[in-house]
Amino acid sequence: MSAAFTLDELSAMPAAELQARLSGSPEERAVLVGAAAEAGVAEAQAVYGQMLLDGHGVPSDARAAVGWFSKAAQQGHVMAINMIGRCYDLGWGVAVDKARAAQWYRAAADRGLDWGMYNLATLMALGHGVAEDKPAALALFRKAAAMGNAKAINFVGSFYEDGWVVEKDLAEAARCYARAAEGGDFRGQFNHARMLADAGRIDEALAWLARVPETATVAFREKAAAYLAASPLPELRAAAAAMRPADAQNEIDSH
Repeated sequence: MSAAFTLDELSAMPAAELQARLSGSPEERAVLVGAAAEAGVAEAQAVYGQMLLDGHGVPSDARAAVGWFSKAAQQGHVMAINMIGRCYDLGWGVAVDKARAAQWYRAAADRGLDWGMYNLATLMALGHGVAEDKPAALALFRKAAAMGNAKAINFVGSFYEDGWVVEKDLAEAARCYARAAEGGDFRGQFNHARMLADAGRIDEALAWLARVPETATVAFREKAAAYLAASPLPELRAAAAAMRPADAQNEIDSH
């Protein structure tokens, strides 16, 4: 991208004009962010990389996104470090390499980023790219959960539900899922709904299920719909239709 503004021009721009441009169309915002990125601003480089990954205001270009994340990471931008891990983890702009993903996640986690902790813990729990180590994974999930990471809270719940590392405790699992749901995690919302339905609180379960499609990935919605369709409860079977994705929106879980 060719910058439409220099960093000096952006710095001299009146605050009201800058805010208006940033509040304008995605294309207008991309011009400003791209200009700051090209001028070497690490935060802008990380944000512009995300724009390229999502195709927000610019044509989607995962390979270019990796390049901008790398530029920001070289300046120590911790979320950019985490996002390079995501790219290697999921094959966005690069070949899938779980081991390299784990290295980047560890670098972000060591710098205190909850998303780095969560992503590294996920690989450790599953043994993807690193040796399976559920106790260490749980420790990281708990650390991220203590920082308010809703996805990590949900994963802690799964440890209690499945009896991994800790003694099986469905009551504690339910508490974790409720916290994750309230924190906005779609998996937590679905798991919370499951627990509510098992407790006979069908109306509450249906209310949480209705929120899942707002942020869930297509793949998760398909799995959730299949689960609901197989339920012995007619109310949950009826909820399966609304869970099925009508299109491919929300397919990328960017963190």
